[in-house]
Amino acid sequence: MNCSTMSDRQSHILIATPLGKGGMGGIDRIMDEVRAIDERNPQKGVSLSFGVTRGQGSIVLSPLYLCMFLIRMLSLKAFGRVDVLHINLSSHGSARRKMIVARWASLLKIPYVIHLHGSRFRQFWNESPPSIAHGISRMFKDAARIVVLGNVWKSFVSGKVPGIEDKVVIIPNATPAPTLRPVPAEDGALRILFLGRVGARKGVPQLIEGLSMIAGRTGWRAIIAGDGEIEESRREIERLGLADRVSLPGWVGPADVAELLSRSDVLVLPSFDENLPMSVIEGMAASLAVIATPVGAVEDIITDGETGLLVPVGDAKAIAVALQRLLDEPELRGRLGQNARKLHAERLEIKAYFDRLVDLWTSLIRQ
Repeated sequence: MNCSTMSDRQSHILIATPLGKGGMGGIDRIMDEVRAIDERNPQKGVSLSFGVTRGQGSIVLSPLYLCMFLIRMLSLKAFGRVDVLHINLSSHGSARRKMIVARWASLLKIPYVIHLHGSRFRQFWNESPPSIAHGISRMFKDAARIVVLGNVWKSFVSGKVPGIEDKVVIIPNATPAPTLRPVPAEDGALRILFLGRVGARKGVPQLIEGLSMIAGRTGWRAIIAGDGEIEESRREIERLGLADRVSLPGWVGPADVAELLSRSDVLVLPSFDENLPMSVIEGMAASLAVIATPVGAVEDIITDGETGLLVPVGDAKAIAVALQRLLDEPELRGRLGQNARKLHAERLEIKAYFDRLVDLWTSLIRQ
């Protein structure tokens, strides 16, 4: 085969996603954006395809989805239509499924990329029995590249598996720029927004407690949006006398999220653990003042007092103090939002994210 034929050959990338198109998880949403960019502007010489490894709906069906994905890998390999496999990895069941996928890829001689996005992966790996821990280590060691979302995760995986540091690449999560313009509050109230799973891990009890501490202040209202422990949270809000100022709409889809972001001033995510949360990045893109906890890779994008405010994990009082500060200092609120929007445009925009992935895949194919 001559050189020109080799350079003109289409490169095929197979992307393993947990739930597939329309999935509610953060990585599924990002991969939906990757799919949409590729559909709008197909990359010359690169063909993307997507496969589901867990599936939406009952977990009982996940072995079926996994088997179908493994069969598809074999078929694509047989017909020369897979050059790189991109594996999106989280913890627990996801890790067990992806160990099987990675081992199958090795047997089929398909180079694969591990893309680590699970917020609880550190605890899962550290607490796994030896057989699982060894399987995870082997999966990372055999990977052609490892994508992590921030410096803390690069240090973690490099420390767990000596010798892989040169294969670890940091590509933070990303979102599109907002499509809706900000809508000012007609009454001038500070509009506080939480986006995420409603429950203890995301710090919602501490957020509600913090809101109760500023109940004596006028000029604010809050929306806590997401699925999870809705009724328990609603009862606590009613017990604290906040029902007229704090609403819980439940899970909201992408269009509603965009609308909420355009009609908010502050985003709060007081999580106990994260990898790199999508809601913080969405808030930054929308020029909101962000209050977050320094967990996962959050400190890679939130510098306290510059692109947001950081509060200690589990500290309701600190959340209240940060909210009071933003109530009292509208100029600070505006500056934090502007700086956050600037950082998003420079480092967290979805098209640049897409381009970095394509560069990563094609660099492996050229090796």
